[in-house]
Amino acid sequence: MGSTTVYLGDTVTLPNSSLTNSSFTIGNTSVSLGGTQTSFGNVTLTNATLTNASSVKINTNNGIGYTTGAGGLVTQATSKTTGVTLDKICGSITTANTALAAGAEASFVVTCSAVDGTDVVIVNHVSGGTAGAYGVFVTNVTGGLFTITITNLSAGSLTEQPVIRYAIIKAINA
Repeated sequence: MGSTTVYLGDTVTLPNSSLTNSSFTIGNTSVSLGGTQTSFGNVTLTNATLTNASSVKINTNNGIGYTTGAGGLVTQATSKTTGVTLDKICGSITTANTALAAGAEASFVVTCSAVDGTDVVIVNHVSGGTAGAYGVFVTNVTGGLFTITITNLSAGSLTEQPVIRYAIIKAINA
């Protein structure tokens, strides 16, 4: 294809194209593509940096997320305060099947090499347990770990195994 200089604000269209073992530069960042990459639709990069982006998926119809294999699964061993280890950018945590009194909170540490202290961790109660009976939130994020707190919002004690899903968004302070 030869060499082309693209300036901020320019649009480059490569209809019916694929890139094989290509490399290019965005600003001062070199981006390399191994193998053959085929792109359908439009791609817009604004002040972008792509670093080891193999687990990121962006699709016009399905949104932004992570590719298959980026996540993992783990189950707490003994109680809702037992820490877990899941070194993945996203995943599901099945909590222990122990009682949580009405209005009570339980916190546990997730050891995760994928998280940095400036990242944002999103958590949701996605299955298991009574829908709407649990509040789930992150109470601490530091390099290599984050803390999840689960609250029983119901009027009675619950002995269930809520499943919590998390996703890490990479962020910086400056």
